[in-house]
Amino acid sequence: MTKEQLHLRLNSGRLSKNKILELVEELLHAPDLVGELLKAIWIEDKENTFNASWVFDHLMRKNLDFLLPFIDDFANGLENLESESCIRPMAHVCELLVLAKYKKKNPKYIRSLSSSVLEKIVSACFDWLIGTRKVAAKVFAMTSLLHLGTEFKWIHPELKPILENSISTGTVGYKNRAQKTLEELKKLGY
Repeated sequence: MTKEQLHLRLNSGRLSKNKILELVEELLHAPDLVGELLKAIWIEDKENTFNASWVFDHLMRKNLDFLLPFIDDFANGLENLESESCIRPMAHVCELLVLAKYKKKNPKYIRSLSSSVLEKIVSACFDWLIGTRKVAAKVFAMTSLLHLGTEFKWIHPELKPILENSISTGTVGYKNRAQKTLEELKKLGY
C-alpha cells in the first residue's frame, strides 16, 4: 500500500468496522505508513472525522511496536486533540503504551518511552480526565495515570481527590473504574 492509497481509503467516506479491519490487515504489512496515519489523525481531528484514528487504534491493538519509531510525533500531537472521536482512540493507545511499560514491563517500551513522551501523556490524560470528555477517554486516562504515578510520584496525590470528587456524578462505567482505581491507590498508601 502506498501513501496515496492510504489517504484515498481514509477519505472515501465513513469506514465500516469491517473496512477498518481490512485496512488494518493491509497496514500490518506496511508499518512505514504509521507516520502518515498519524498525520491523517491530526487533520481529521480538525475536520471532526475519525477514520484514521479508528484505524490507528485497531492497528495498535494488533502491533503496538509500529508506533515506536513515531512515538515523539504521537506524544506531541496529543495536546492539540479536540474531537471526541479522535481523543477516545488516542487515549486507548496511551493506555496500551503505559500498560506495555509498567504492567507488562516490556523492555522495548521501558527504553522507548522517554520522560518527555511520558510527561506529554500525563498532561493529556489529566486534561481528558478533568475535562468535559466522554467516559471512555476518562477511563483510559485513569488507568494510564494510575500506572504513570509509579514513576511520577506527584500523580497519585493529584489523582485521588479528582476521582473522589467526580465518582458520585459519573456514569456507571466511570464509577466502576474510578472505584477500582481508588482501591489500587489505597493499596499504594494513598
